[in-house]
Amino acid sequence: MSDISVLGIFVADVSFSGPKIPAVGETILGNKYNVGPGGKGCNQAVAIARLGGKVNFISKIGKDDYGQLALDTLKKNNIDIKNVLQDENLQTGVAGILVDKNSGKNAINVIVGAPSSLKISDLDNQIKEIKNSKIFLTQLEVPKNVTLHCLKTAKASGCITILNPAPASEITKEFFSNIDYFTPNETEAEFYTGIKITNEKEAKQAVDKLIHLGIKKIIITLGEKGLFYSDGNEEIYLKANSVKAIDTTGAGDAFNGGLAFGLSIKKPIRECLEFANKVAGISTTKLGAGDAMPFIKDI
Repeated sequence: MSDISVLGIFVADVSFSGPKIPAVGETILGNKYNVGPGGKGCNQAVAIARLGGKVNFISKIGKDDYGQLALDTLKKNNIDIKNVLQDENLQTGVAGILVDKNSGKNAINVIVGAPSSLKISDLDNQIKEIKNSKIFLTQLEVPKNVTLHCLKTAKASGCITILNPAPASEITKEFFSNIDYFTPNETEAEFYTGIKITNEKEAKQAVDKLIHLGIKKIIITLGEKGLFYSDGNEEIYLKANSVKAIDTTGAGDAFNGGLAFGLSIKKPIRECLEFANKVAGISTTKLGAGDAMPFIKDI
């Protein structure tokens, strides 16, 4: 059994690096491209595995070249593939990523593919696996009824639950009562609170609003500005580690993977946050998402 279960998607990331992200109708000449593993769930699972965590990845892929890339990536990172469903009638997902090579910032279009057809009835074996985990981590890239069912199951079984609400979209009150850690970035936090976050004070206002919704612990990741954590009593603000970022794709996933791993080995919250912050920082120094997740020796 794995300590951590991750429900999410795999997509093949096709990333294009260039002097800037083109505007609508504009063509630019880039300098390199990369095809590699991605999808928030898969990136988070890879991050956990490379840190030394025992992780189980729950997803759905097609039987195609990108599906094979998914299986190869998981095997190479010692992640159990028995909970990855394959359907030959569906496409494995793909993300087109445009990266500004000067700042590392990006713009992304994700085609979810196979996991968009996931149903609760598909996941009998996977649900058993979740029940036996210590930590359950998920995002908002698979159908919401499936995500909520898995969060409720995990919570009822005594797991620590983490929801990385990405991409940000409407969720019901029922979600909030089944989440232990809610980990939006500043854009996602603004979506849920209506507060534009540019500094620590605004982050605190947003966190207070989220706690009022019934979420227990909130971590807002603030990119190059660091992060803000609160559980309603303790508040922690950490600056970002200074690194030369070349591609921020997957930094949030690296953070969530680092957090889940830290919690699974029972580190105190401040140590978990410092550790996850480091993992995220190092991931931005390489091109790509899944392939940029650092190993424990890099930390």
